[in-house]
Amino acid sequence: MATYEPAKAAAAGTVTLGDMPVHRLGFGAMRITGKGIWGEPDDRDGALAVLRRAIELDANFIDTADSYGPAISEELIAEALHPYPPDLVIGTKGGLERPGPGRWEPNCRPERLKRCCDESLLRLRLDTIPLYQLHTPDPKVPFEESVGALAELREEGKIRHVGLSNVGRSHIEQAQKIVPIVSVQNRYSVTARDSEAVLERCEEEGLAFIPWFPLDAGGLKEEALAEVATAHDATPAQVAIAWLLHRSEAMLPIPGTSSIDHLEENVAATTLRLEEGDLEKLES
Repeated sequence: MATYEPAKAAAAGTVTLGDMPVHRLGFGAMRITGKGIWGEPDDRDGALAVLRRAIELDANFIDTADSYGPAISEELIAEALHPYPPDLVIGTKGGLERPGPGRWEPNCRPERLKRCCDESLLRLRLDTIPLYQLHTPDPKVPFEESVGALAELREEGKIRHVGLSNVGRSHIEQAQKIVPIVSVQNRYSVTARDSEAVLERCEEEGLAFIPWFPLDAGGLKEEALAEVATAHDATPAQVAIAWLLHRSEAMLPIPGTSSIDHLEENVAATTLRLEEGDLEKLES
């Protein structure tokens, strides 16, 4: 009997985060926490198994944040995967506080970002965080001060590369005057394209673009996605991922899940090839 070999993330090709090449389909570790991205997962062993399976499927970029849980996602990553594979790149974020389930509040004061970074280093059991991202601009704190704190952390060797999240083109320009930026993480999907201008800037500057909410769960029932999925014997989620990978070589999707079956389904999207007619339906 033939052995079934699941698709691997390596089939998506590679993108570079500074000097770190990663496969162009990563894993987002937000949904391995509890309901409302709060507290422990209902199935801790299951969450650990999903993380390990992601590595087996060649997903060598894992995205997380100190606010996922809070802290829980980072702790699970370390428990499941440390000591880490040599090619694994972990990206985490700081800048959002969690007063309660489903609540997210910016706090990007420099002293707090530095404290958050130190705490992430401990939880992730790292000496240097490969990619540390400002989770969001804070309207109460000058943007340059927040980015300046990350620049200082980089100079101290606590982070290797700096990324931004939830920003516009002007933020990228401001930040690059302070510290080299290697990635931008904004909401983007086949049904939510407000960040087209930011994606274009990333392409121009050689930055990786990490779309969060890449499956845009509320929009996956659109008729075009359903039609293309049926034509390819695929799921709408797989079509959404395949479209992102086709859209730009700078794209680094990070679909997340707490299910191994869904993880394998997402990774299988790397083998889906969309045709011109499919793209016309999806982009019209």
